[in-house]
Amino acid sequence: MSELPDPSELSYEQARDELVSIVQRLETGGTTLEESLALWERGEALAEACQRWLDGARARVDPAQDVKGSSDAT
Repeated sequence: MSELPDPSELSYEQARDELVSIVQRLETGGTTLEESLALWERGEALAEACQRWLDGARARVDPAQDVKGSSDAT
C-alpha cells in the first residue's frame, strides 16, 4: 500500500471514497491478517484526513453564521 498517495494530499471526496472502499473490503473479509491491519491503518489515516477537512470547513462556516446571526438581531 506504499504506492498510495498520502491521505493529506487527497481531497475530502477522494479520502472519503477510499475510506468507504476500505470499509467494504474489511467487512467482506477474505484478506489476511497483515492485509487487514494495513487496510485498517490506511483507513485510520483517511478518517483523520476527512476530519481535518470537516474541521476546516466548520472553522470557515461558524464565523459566517455568527456574522449573519448578528445582523439578523439588529
